[in-house]
Amino acid sequence: MTEREVLLSVRDLEVTFGSKRSKFVAVKGVSFDIYKGETFGLVGESGSGKTTIGRAIIRINPTSGGDIIFNGEKINGKIPRDLDKKVTQQIQMIFQDPMASLNERAKVDYIVSEGLLNVQKGLSEEDRKAKVSKALSEVGLLPEFASRFPHEFSGGQRQRIGIARSLIMEPKFVIADEPISALDVSIRAQVLNLLSALQKERELTYLFIAHDLSVMRFISDRIAVIHKGVIVELAETEKLFAHPLHPYTRALLSAIPMPDPISEKVKELEIYDPSVHDYTTHKPEWVEIEPDHFVMGNAPELEKYREMLKD
Repeated sequence: MTEREVLLSVRDLEVTFGSKRSKFVAVKGVSFDIYKGETFGLVGESGSGKTTIGRAIIRINPTSGGDIIFNGEKINGKIPRDLDKKVTQQIQMIFQDPMASLNERAKVDYIVSEGLLNVQKGLSEEDRKAKVSKALSEVGLLPEFASRFPHEFSGGQRQRIGIARSLIMEPKFVIADEPISALDVSIRAQVLNLLSALQKERELTYLFIAHDLSVMRFISDRIAVIHKGVIVELAETEKLFAHPLHPYTRALLSAIPMPDPISEKVKELEIYDPSVHDYTTHKPEWVEIEPDHFVMGNAPELEKYREMLKD
């Protein structure tokens, strides 16, 4: 197998909110690599810290520990102005709520090109308009929509405007934070297909954040499962679905609805109970238990997981 190129590397990341007295560590000791051209899925329940990680990468949330390395350069903490500008252009985010992430008072024309105006200072009005038209066309919207306001569009169209706003910057890396959770089921597939098509066309790399594993299976190459700010398992998508090891991953997978009503009726739901882990004597470690399959566990648990892989 040829060595894949790492575009983004996260090492021992920690994100803390609040002051000394009321300190809350939202993300602790998270490490993973994202390869160029892949879709890396980050899945977990609400409040697990997945959005916090995405926002730390794009420099919205400050980090309290660890390193975020993009294209060989450290991009968290205090960085030179030129690098900050480069990060702004090369890493873009598609936000969860298409209603809240667009400025209601601005026309689509301004919303889509705002980032561009900050990065390319000497851009002529003609060039700017041409770029906006191209970005809107690429996401399946008519260029004449540029003169309208966000409230004139449906949820799916608003999300496409959000995607156009990201694309116009010609990024290398896109963080898609639950980009379909606020949309109707009928529109979701359209937006997912659009993201897949744009990835192939532009050789984009995605960090796809979601709580729905069935969506993840459709779009991700590899999936990391996060629970309360700690990644508990990471593997190639089909490997994770075939051999889930960590009890939390198993619980998430058991909650996926089945299309067949009879199977759905008889299936057994696994409930995750954190007290199954006894970390008093043996501390947990992040271990590659088989090629490209990582799991969090202590020595007795890892032994059990190895037995599970043999079955």
